[in-house]
Amino acid sequence: MTKEAEHTIDVVKLTKRYGNLLAVDDISFTVGKGEVFALLGPNGAGKTTTVEIMETIRIPTSGKVRLLGMDVTKKKRKIVPRIGVLPQGFSSFDRITVRETLHYYSRLFNCRNTDIDGLIELANLREKSNEQFNTLSGGLKQRLGIAIAIVNNPEVVFLDEPTTGLDPRARRQVWDVLLGLKKKGKTVFLTTHYMEEAELLADTVAIIFKGRIVAIGSPEELIESNANYLTLTLQSVDEKVFETVQKMGFEPVNANHTNIKICVEHPDDVQKILNTLKDFGAAFLSMDVRKPNLEEVFLKLTGAAIGEDLAGEVSQ
Repeated sequence: MTKEAEHTIDVVKLTKRYGNLLAVDDISFTVGKGEVFALLGPNGAGKTTTVEIMETIRIPTSGKVRLLGMDVTKKKRKIVPRIGVLPQGFSSFDRITVRETLHYYSRLFNCRNTDIDGLIELANLREKSNEQFNTLSGGLKQRLGIAIAIVNNPEVVFLDEPTTGLDPRARRQVWDVLLGLKKKGKTVFLTTHYMEEAELLADTVAIIFKGRIVAIGSPEELIESNANYLTLTLQSVDEKVFETVQKMGFEPVNANHTNIKICVEHPDDVQKILNTLKDFGAAFLSMDVRKPNLEEVFLKLTGAAIGEDLAGEVSQ
């Protein structure tokens, strides 16, 4: 089997410059058929530039991108009919209904035998099928946008920040639609700065920061290799708790005036701390033990919060 046949997307040493700005810096990765791949990073990290090169919208400065076995700079006409795209800030015509919108894009893309009802069901828009676009909430608009992105039954779907600006409930409804794409076996390339989104949906996550990929793997692999510890939080503690934990050789951190957080490498250490606190009469009201998540991995690898814009960067 050829390398091109093994991978739906093959990115090799991709670089993109805008004048003096190095937006994408020599990145390489592959995406397998039927995989959900999340490119995770803050605004300005290079996510949108990377995905627009794959969509044949931008030309790379150097490096190669092959999509469905074809060079994106040479085979645009053959690639475009086989992909679906939901760009940032998706919008449509205000005064046509959900159903009319899907019919319009079906005709626009010259799609025969499009299952409009199936798309409406996938996006969970049955009750809104006769509502005009301008009456829909942000979450409903995004779900319609995803339906439009697959109106041509594409092999690869690109979704650029599909839940940005949505409230938590609407975001989870969009996630349900994305999980529906996954069940259909679509290859989905997702850009996001929501850690929970990537952790829930993606088979593979690549963390991009200042144009470079700093880590890549499954969410579980990234957490295991970069944040292999537990966080013990003790709430409403007295002064003895901090002193006692410190004397045990741990490094407690004041979460606020009454809570502390303690990172422990071994589960047995949690019980050891609790037993010692009991023996010394150090009181606390409640406790919580959690495994690390992708956000903690990101903080460790980049030293920046995921919600931060990168100073001096364009939003690319």
